[in-house]
Amino acid sequence: MTNLPEPLMQLAAVLGKLPGIGPRSAERLALFLAQRDIEEVRQMATSIIAARERIATCKICGALCDGGHCSICSNPRRDSGLLCVVETAVDVLRIEKAGAFSGLYHVLGGRLSPLQGVEPEDLRISELEARLEGGKVREVVLALCSDVEGDATSYYLARRLAPRGVKITRIAHGLPAGSGLEFADELTLARALEGRREINNAT
Repeated sequence: MTNLPEPLMQLAAVLGKLPGIGPRSAERLALFLAQRDIEEVRQMATSIIAARERIATCKICGALCDGGHCSICSNPRRDSGLLCVVETAVDVLRIEKAGAFSGLYHVLGGRLSPLQGVEPEDLRISELEARLEGGKVREVVLALCSDVEGDATSYYLARRLAPRGVKITRIAHGLPAGSGLEFADELTLARALEGRREINNAT
């Protein structure tokens, strides 16, 4: 769309940075917002700013939370002997929607990628090892992407954690090769967790 007023063009440019929003969708959203009641738009803006200011990462697992610890780590009913390792905080939300996991989580903050300069020290691996101290964790479930980098990260973790004597499994069934958790629905994730397998070549 051409001949948009400058403020609308600027708004469309900002909205276009959101995931899944192309130029045309951004223009439609900008036009929609420009025609809404000013108080409604102000409330939307306030909510966005408040969410960005208040949402942080859990000091224990790295998931999104409103405070020092997330509701999962603070829940005594969760199985503290079962630890699911994921790449991002959003992955925690996806697995929780599946409703098939009752343990705790650990967010790595990414995956190994030498080409992009992501080395083991750039991830929250030392924090993961610290959580295994004391022998409370009996199983570590690796729920990483099934692409080359995800595979490399999973096997690196399996080798590194093997001396600690914990069972190391990886979700397997239901996730197509080369894809991430963001492309899996709740049922697929549930089946993947139920069908996890132990990584035997960890040494």
